[in-house]
Amino acid sequence: MAHRQAVAQQGRHVETAGQITAGRRTLAVIDTLPGTQFEEVVAELCRRDGCTQVRTVGGTGDNRADVLGRLPDGRSMVIQCKRYAPHRTTASREVRDLLGAKVHFAADIAIFVAATRFSRQAEAFAVGHQILTLHRDFFGLWNNGTPLLSLAEVNGRGQGGATHRSRWKQTHSK
Repeated sequence: MAHRQAVAQQGRHVETAGQITAGRRTLAVIDTLPGTQFEEVVAELCRRDGCTQVRTVGGTGDNRADVLGRLPDGRSMVIQCKRYAPHRTTASREVRDLLGAKVHFAADIAIFVAATRFSRQAEAFAVGHQILTLHRDFFGLWNNGTPLLSLAEVNGRGQGGATHRSRWKQTHSK
């Protein structure tokens, strides 16, 4: 039974990697994935960008970490993944929890990947504590081929002004 599950997991891993490489996984598809598959997508994107020792660790007792690994330059990373409905907002308490995971895992960098937006407080907390936040727009860029480390350069920006947020809510609250 365990062997069959491992073979099935490897098949999903290869399929996910192929879809990412081919650029066929849209945000609309991401929105339909269960959380564990979203974590696998994030792990595959890390591998695509040259990260090593990448593994998913999410689940009960995960200490607020979903993906662990090393960046291409050797720094250790801890990643929290949230695939909420697109109209939801990630709260600052969740970003604070990731800071605790960074300490727990003695990681050099903490990354929060969300398929939604971050509250202003969450974004400010992340920037103040050097946590890389990838909101929906930045995740879409990463998913479409932008390297992870290049997104660190725009951390804390890019969620748009009041007009953008208004359109966001109209589009995603249906």
